[in-house]
Amino acid sequence: HPIGQLSPCKKCYRQVLCLLWSFFLLFLQNFTKAGEQEAARCDTRAQLIKRGCKLDEIISPKNNLTIVKEDPLSLSFSQQEPVQLRPQKINLRLRPGLSTTFSVSFKRVQGYPVDLYYLMDLSYSMKDDLENVKELGQDLFAALKSITEHGQIGFGAFVDKTVLPYTNTNEKKLQKPCDENYQQCQAAFGYRHVLSMTKSEVEFKSKVTEQSISGNLDSPEGSLDAMMQAAVCGDKIGWRNSSTRLIVLTTDAGFHMAGDGKLAGILEPNDEHCHMKNNLYTKSTEMDYPSVGQLAMQLAKNNIQPIFAVTQNVEIVYKQLQQMIPNSEVGVLSKNSDNVVKLIQDAYHKLSSKVTLTHVNLPANVSVVYTPKCAHAGPAMASEGVCDKVGISFEVTVTVASCMENTESFTIRPQGIKDTLTVTLSTNCECECEDPKNSNHPHCKGKGRVSCGICSCSEGFVGQFCECSIGDKDEHSLRASCQRNNGTECEGQGDCVCGRCQCHTTESGSSYHGDFCECDDEHCEKSHNKLCGGNGKCNCGKCECFQGYEGSACQCRKSSAGCQTPNNTVCYGRGTCKCDQCECDEGYQRPKCHECLGCPDPCQTKLNCIECLGFDSGPFKKNCGACSKSIYHEMVDQFPITSKQCHQKDTEGCWITFKLEQLVGKDNYKAEILKRRDCPEPPSVTAIIGGSIASVAVIGILLLMLIKLFIYMKDLKEYRKFENEKKKSKWAEVSRFL
Repeated sequence: HPIGQLSPCKKCYRQVLCLLWSFFLLFLQNFTKAGEQEAARCDTRAQLIKRGCKLDEIISPKNNLTIVKEDPLSLSFSQQEPVQLRPQKINLRLRPGLSTTFSVSFKRVQGYPVDLYYLMDLSYSMKDDLENVKELGQDLFAALKSITEHGQIGFGAFVDKTVLPYTNTNEKKLQKPCDENYQQCQAAFGYRHVLSMTKSEVEFKSKVTEQSISGNLDSPEGSLDAMMQAAVCGDKIGWRNSSTRLIVLTTDAGFHMAGDGKLAGILEPNDEHCHMKNNLYTKSTEMDYPSVGQLAMQLAKNNIQPIFAVTQNVEIVYKQLQQMIPNSEVGVLSKNSDNVVKLIQDAYHKLSSKVTLTHVNLPANVSVVYTPKCAHAGPAMASEGVCDKVGISFEVTVTVASCMENTESFTIRPQGIKDTLTVTLSTNCECECEDPKNSNHPHCKGKGRVSCGICSCSEGFVGQFCECSIGDKDEHSLRASCQRNNGTECEGQGDCVCGRCQCHTTESGSSYHGDFCECDDEHCEKSHNKLCGGNGKCNCGKCECFQGYEGSACQCRKSSAGCQTPNNTVCYGRGTCKCDQCECDEGYQRPKCHECLGCPDPCQTKLNCIECLGFDSGPFKKNCGACSKSIYHEMVDQFPITSKQCHQKDTEGCWITFKLEQLVGKDNYKAEILKRRDCPEPPSVTAIIGGSIASVAVIGILLLMLIKLFIYMKDLKEYRKFENEKKKSKWAEVSRFL
């Protein structure tokens, strides 16, 4: 046949192939079996293949790593910016939960510039050390040149805040805080920058020679104040952009830290900014000392590595400080600091032989683990990686816990080194399915399109295959009918189809059931590691026991032998017998539910019935029949045996004596009532009337006596007044005759 024309046989063959392919596609779209959740499409590769999914139909996005910038490591230092960390930029596109690992290499450049800032304690106790430092200029520069040809040295000094209780604020003492016999003494100060970074040995020696000792009151010094200013005042200190930055702190005392300023009434926290004027720290008396955390953060931010050259008496203090400040070293000074040059050399070699790789600005849902690959590697850690004896590489493992909406980044850097690696992160949370372009696909009843094998319904239609038309109803109200008590739709164990739940199958292959798929037959109580003890069937989370068995897990045979009481009842009628043991009603006590320790006293609760039955009185007088149903009573002349008796006062004020015995059941009593009541005698009317008359008479007499007394007192007062006036009139007559 000519090319392009097929025989009927071949045409038929082609149609069969097309038909088979259509069935295959339909099989993929119907991958989930009846009752299965669509989530069953997501599984491990092995499980999907086992269930019939073709390998080329499995979509499993991979992590993607792109190296954006990877300049080679520099072999030696030149005037250009050297490269010590490789690579420099990486882009990662990760699946949540799937980690990726990449390598990072570090190599310290030979001859890399070093900026060394010598920060000295000039309190009075350091006077011998200062004299030695004045002679160390040549040795310091020689040691620096042995490390690099591009070295610089600066100098600064500190004492403490010039306020009480740190420094004597007497005017004369502020000007000369040293011992009176010591003449070379400068005025008290907090921190002074003496010399910016210089290559000149002569300039260094000249500036240091000009320095003299000062003093303060207490033992700790303002070391942290000075280090903070040296770290943040980079333009004044002269730190270079491309250099290893070292601060050498020499002291023989401890240090004040944040909070100590309160002793001097300084409450403003340290703001971590530069406050230098005329080379003096101007906020020393206004701002508190920095905290160790603040100082550590600024040292790391400015790539500065501290070396603490301290005397032996404070070595432990600075060893503890070293633990809190990364990339720092501690060395012990001799009494007069003549070993400071060797100490600096040793500390520098320790710092330069060890590299600690860490990160900053790590997003919250991202974790990083560093695995050092070197001769003296530290352990793999999530916060940092440490290599000693540098010939260094690290394996960095990055994991994203959840999907990220936007692209984020973080920085990996060696502590104390300027070089950085920027890692840009994004997540891959979408399946890249090759979906049919037909928006009204037959698989979705012509009412939606297929997306990764699942129907995405057009507006107005819902259901697994878009088979349900919403019509006049709102989709939200339609789905609400599949929610029990406004909870999860179909309890998360089914699909809401046309307002009714279609339940999924369980892991074992049975189905959930119930109006809201709330029931399953697999989660009942077990006994002897068997569901319902093997003596019943599980129905909606509860065991339905076979005949002859009982218990929450059908674990016992039915029997009441252990529940029998001496009067041949079961649990005295106040409980039920389960698993051959009494389960008592509330308040009644095991083993046989005989007594109720928490129940109200029947002597009180049954008093009205006893009064009605025994003496035909009280509130139940007209309805005594109700009492006779729960109390069988008998009137007696006396109780034959002394036992617990009830002695209660009735509504007429009489005392009734009776005994109660609880019979089988909760409200069933036998009562024995004493025929005779103890009633109080009525009051004497004559005595009451006589007493009342006598009381009135006594009160009347008392009132009359009070009135008589009042009149008598008034007459007595008038008489005395009359007597006084009479005496005055006699004196007047005598005066007239004279």
